[in-house]
Amino acid sequence: MTESRQWMVLVVAVITAWLIYLLAPILTPFAVAALFAYLGDPVTDWLQKRGLSRTLAVSVVFVLLSVVVIGLLLVLLPLLEDQILRLVEVLPAFVDWAKNAAGPVLERLEGAGVNLFDRDRLVKMLQEHFKEATDIASTVVGSFARSGVALVNWVMNLVLIPVVAFYLLRDWDIIIGRIRELLPRRLEPTVVTLATESNSVLGAFLRGQLTVMLALGVAYSIGLWLVGLDLAILVGMTAGLISFVPYLGAIVGVVLGVVGALFQFGDLFHVAMVLVVFGVGQTLEGVVLTPLLVGDRIGLHPVAVIFAVLAGGQLFGFLGVLLALPAASVVMVLLRHAHDSYRGSGLYDEVNDIPPTPSRVVLPGSPKDDAKPHDKD
Repeated sequence: MTESRQWMVLVVAVITAWLIYLLAPILTPFAVAALFAYLGDPVTDWLQKRGLSRTLAVSVVFVLLSVVVIGLLLVLLPLLEDQILRLVEVLPAFVDWAKNAAGPVLERLEGAGVNLFDRDRLVKMLQEHFKEATDIASTVVGSFARSGVALVNWVMNLVLIPVVAFYLLRDWDIIIGRIRELLPRRLEPTVVTLATESNSVLGAFLRGQLTVMLALGVAYSIGLWLVGLDLAILVGMTAGLISFVPYLGAIVGVVLGVVGALFQFGDLFHVAMVLVVFGVGQTLEGVVLTPLLVGDRIGLHPVAVIFAVLAGGQLFGFLGVLLALPAASVVMVLLRHAHDSYRGSGLYDEVNDIPPTPSRVVLPGSPKDDAKPHDKD
C-alpha cells in the first residue's frame, strides 16, 4: 500500500469515528437492532436450509424472540415493580437507619480530627431532596410528561428497533455479500479470513455472555430469596445483568446485599449468608458457566475488558458501552493476526538472527588485536 493510500485510509477512519461520535444518540437503536439481527442470523440460516424462504424464516425467528421477550417481561416486570415499590416504601426508614448507624462512627472520626464531609450540609441536602428521593416513580413519570420530545423519542426508538432488526435480518446475507464485493481483490482473502474468525469469536461470546448474565441473575436472586432478603430479585438481577464487566456485578451485588441485610435483619449471620450466596455465584461463574458457555473466546484480560467498557462509554456514551466488548473482541482477532504476521515475517527473523557481540577477555600476556606480527628475517 502506497503512502497516499495509507493516508487516505487514516482519513476515512478518523472521519468515520467523528461521525459515530456526533451521531451516537441516534445510532443506539440501530446498534441494538443490528445486535438482534446478528444473533438471529444463524437460526434464520438454519431454517432456510430446512426449506423455508428467507422472509418466512425471519418471521419465525421474530415470533420466537417476541414470545421469549414478552414472557420474560410478564414474569420479571411485576416482580421488579413490587421490589421497586418496596424499596421506595423502606427508603425513609433506611435513611434514618443509616444516619443512626453511621452517626457514632462519624462523631468518633470528627473527634479524632478526621472530617470526611460536612454532615450538617449533607443532612440539609437530604432534607431538601427527601420528597423527590422517596417518590422516584412519580418523578420519572412527571419528567416524561413534561418532556414530550423525550417521550416521543423513547417510543420511536422502541418501535424502530424491531422494524430495523427485521429488515437487517432479512437482508443480512445480501448486505454481507455487497460489502465483500467492494473489497479490493488483493485484500479480499485476508479480510474474509479475519471476518470469519471475528464472526466466530463474536457470535460465540455474545450468546454465551448473555446466557451467563441471565443465569447469574437467576442464581443470585434465588440465593438471596432463600436468605430472606426483601429486595432479592432487584439486587440479584442487577448484579447478574452488569456482570459482563469482570467483578463489577459481584461487587455491586455484595454491597447492595450486605447493606440490605444489615438494614432488614441487623445481624452478622444474614450478612454472612449474603456473602456465601455471592461466593457460590462467583465460583459457579468461574468453574462452570464461563468455561462452558463462553470459554476463552475473546482472550481479553479483565483489566482490558474494564478499560474497553469505560473507554467506550467515555467516547460514545451508552452506544460505546454497548459496542465496547464486541469491538474489543474484533480488535483482539486483528492483534493476533498482526502478531502471527510479525512472527512469520523477515523482520522477526532478521532481529533474531543478529548474532550477539561476544565479550572478549584479554588474558595477561596474550597478544592484542593491534599487535603486528614480527618480521621474518
